[in-house]
Amino acid sequence: MPSVAFYISGHGFGHASRQIELINAIGARRPDLGIIVRTSAPRWLFDRTARVPITLVPGECDTGVVQIDSLRLDEAATLSRAVEFYRTLGERSRGEAALLAEHDSRFVVSDAPPLACEAAAAAGIPSVVLTNFTWDWIYSGYSPETAGAAGLVPTIQAAYRRAQAAWRLPMHGGFEPFASVVDVPFIARHARHSRDEVRRTLNLPLDRPLVLSSFGGYGVSGFDAAALDCLDTYGVVVTHRDTDDEIDNAPAGVVQVSESRLYGSGLRYEDLVAACDIVATKPGYGIIAECIANQTAVLYTSRGHFIEYDVLVAEMPRFLRCAFIDHAALFAGRWQTALDRIMASPPPPEQPATNGAEVIAGMIDERFAIGGK
Repeated sequence: MPSVAFYISGHGFGHASRQIELINAIGARRPDLGIIVRTSAPRWLFDRTARVPITLVPGECDTGVVQIDSLRLDEAATLSRAVEFYRTLGERSRGEAALLAEHDSRFVVSDAPPLACEAAAAAGIPSVVLTNFTWDWIYSGYSPETAGAAGLVPTIQAAYRRAQAAWRLPMHGGFEPFASVVDVPFIARHARHSRDEVRRTLNLPLDRPLVLSSFGGYGVSGFDAAALDCLDTYGVVVTHRDTDDEIDNAPAGVVQVSESRLYGSGLRYEDLVAACDIVATKPGYGIIAECIANQTAVLYTSRGHFIEYDVLVAEMPRFLRCAFIDHAALFAGRWQTALDRIMASPPPPEQPATNGAEVIAGMIDERFAIGGK
């Protein structure tokens, strides 16, 4: 079966989450196409959210950013790992080209590993980069440290130039290497269950606004839920993967939801986002897009030296209600003032399209169908 190959960064969950939405859309539209996924993102994310058959080939496609936790990163380790990885890009791309040939891949989508573009070129098939930022732009933000990473940024840019085009998502940065750039709508996950249905299913309070604590797969250490000053007014929802992640002696007003319970109830994470009034998080494309699509506000904090942060913070007020909380107030539990400010704020000035998955699936169907064009 001819296939489309998706190369997905393992940096966080946002890249995988949005590409799974596209995979679901293209799989529903073209069940006669195989779908190959090359990524180091966790398999459980695909098992829980992919609704069409895929062939998952685990492997490191890029090195992303080395995270200490969701709010802190290690710049020196980030650059060291990237330099070592891209030093062997040519050798890696030849191995990936063989993989593409094995699966009769006719088209490659990269979000946003440069390796995918080199591999596609070596295999003689077209590729596009579908993302809101490029890795050359991210690493350039670490100057003057990047100056010591000889050849890193030029190597990445040369690989990106192998792509036929960039399909650029909103809230973007980078893209200088591409001769052709096409702007596309937000890819976002939309709730499939009503707010009240989700709250009743998960035994969440119905009589007060809810805040979902969402800090991704890296988590946050040092937060004491008992210190929260907002629990007389707000409920705070915390998810955890298993019993080891539960908060001991959680105060009244803090509701813990296991992922097994969430998904076992037939719900998905976006249903929980939509059931809450505010998401407390660090800015990332995936959670922001999800909040926009489901009309949920955002309480955000800083996330370390990551150049995308500045773009996201500048763009967010156009599309959703939001407020900043610094680390000191976040960890001390002084949330009430910022939450009240969000709840009193007017609706955002813009309501952007969030049907990017369907739009892009149509682009793939039209431009790169089974005929191998």
